[in-house]
Amino acid sequence: MGDRYDDYRRTFEIDWPEERILRLTLNKPETYNSLDSDGHRDMTYIWRDIDEDRDVSAVILTGKGKAFSSGGDFSMIRKNIDNYDDRVRAWKEARDLVYNIIDCCKPTVSALNGVAVGAGLVAGLLCDISIAAKSARIIDGHTRLGVAAGDHSVINWPLLCGMAKAKYYLMLCESVYGEEAERIGLVSLCVEDDALQDKALEVARKLAKGAPSAIRWTKYALNNWYRSMGPAYDASTALEMLGFTGPEVEEGLAAHLEKRAPNFDPESSA
Repeated sequence: MGDRYDDYRRTFEIDWPEERILRLTLNKPETYNSLDSDGHRDMTYIWRDIDEDRDVSAVILTGKGKAFSSGGDFSMIRKNIDNYDDRVRAWKEARDLVYNIIDCCKPTVSALNGVAVGAGLVAGLLCDISIAAKSARIIDGHTRLGVAAGDHSVINWPLLCGMAKAKYYLMLCESVYGEEAERIGLVSLCVEDDALQDKALEVARKLAKGAPSAIRWTKYALNNWYRSMGPAYDASTALEMLGFTGPEVEEGLAAHLEKRAPNFDPESSA
């Protein structure tokens, strides 16, 4: 008989570095831990199982190899453009991913190594304690693809780093590296690359040994700041999905595939 996490092992390497600490390592290093449709679904719903697992007191999320996650793969983007049912499923999973992480009662720690984009970045920045390596490169990526910044950014970036910085990075798709991300408050900590995993484990250990109810209730209360932004977040995700029906995403995807700058039509806007 398998355990509750067996189905998720297609996406994550799952281990217990110490008692009561669950570690999820995105395990597709050959594509910088991109997420296909199965991976996106796994990232969305594993948090419900963690929430119910009485053996877990803290969680670490990281990526294997040179990257944390390069986000949704091109096949998933193509499906969202071409197929209504895939687009609706992506919308529902994007919504559930954010709220499942927010509502998971267990304290979570992310260790951001290398590039962090898309659904992987959603989880990384919504974790309770986010730790970035100095070489970590955080980028939202949506407007370069030709869709509105949805996923998570509207629910937490303005709160984490302020509206001015949020608009700058989200509208321009500028990269934020580890030290700058810590300076502006986008992540909790920044450490040397070779200290990242040890620091994540150290923080998770402290959380796991702390007063369980006090920590979980503190998390719940603080996350009401995110819940209060639910209507704004829901609008952003709906507008993102609307963008998958328009011409800009076709040019954005083509630019990614051809490894060139996109050339958007300035007259195409509503």
